[in-house]
Amino acid sequence: MSLKAVTFLGTGTSQGVPVIGCQCEVCQSEDSKDKRLRTSVFLETSNGNINIDSGPDFRQQMLRENVMELDAILFTHEHKDHISGLDDIRAFNFMSKKPMEIYCTKGVFEGLSREYHYIFNPKFQYPGIPKINTNIITKDKPFEVIGNKITPIESLHYKLPVLGYRIDNFVYITDANYISSNELEKMKGADVLVLNALRKEKHLSHFTLEEALEIIEIVKPKKAYLTHLSHLMGTHEDTKKLLPENVSIAYDGLKIEF
Repeated sequence: MSLKAVTFLGTGTSQGVPVIGCQCEVCQSEDSKDKRLRTSVFLETSNGNINIDSGPDFRQQMLRENVMELDAILFTHEHKDHISGLDDIRAFNFMSKKPMEIYCTKGVFEGLSREYHYIFNPKFQYPGIPKINTNIITKDKPFEVIGNKITPIESLHYKLPVLGYRIDNFVYITDANYISSNELEKMKGADVLVLNALRKEKHLSHFTLEEALEIIEIVKPKKAYLTHLSHLMGTHEDTKKLLPENVSIAYDGLKIEF
């Protein structure tokens, strides 16, 4: 097994928790586990370090976890809460003296190119901009990142295709409300499954708590963690009382050792 550890950099939804201006119990909670940055994870492998997504809190997350080396970023999809920290890879460019390797579908690359025209359009090139080497991937073909085999797993975020990833026996799925039976097969046999669960009430583009637990029951991992939670889910302490023994709520800074 090449995967050594996974750190939850952020476990909140697109607005984060607390939500600006909100006076609800969750947003006013003093429990540190109810403070959630935008969703992302940091993978430490025997061959180097990989991030899944680089959202708007990317800089803060890298500083908090004292990340000194980052070799690659895997993107799940092109929504702003998963890509808008990309400019801050410049620090890693300066330290490593090489471009950052990114892995994404053609559709995500088109989204990145719109948002970061000054990175990807040659006519805007100038000193100091992020340096990136783009690797285009598809949902149907496993690929290698710094010597680690990665299996992509496609889900739907309403109508938008989103990729999750499997490395060794760890599976990470975010921003999903539908996973086909073929893609579920790729998840089976995992020791650890991370899955999004936005809230208890039905939502257009995210699994609810009940729906996430149904997926977990199908996949049957040894351990599952819920991520991408909104303030509407309830407090960490109240929500954990509703979960089966093998399911936990992820929280910012949680580290899983393999």
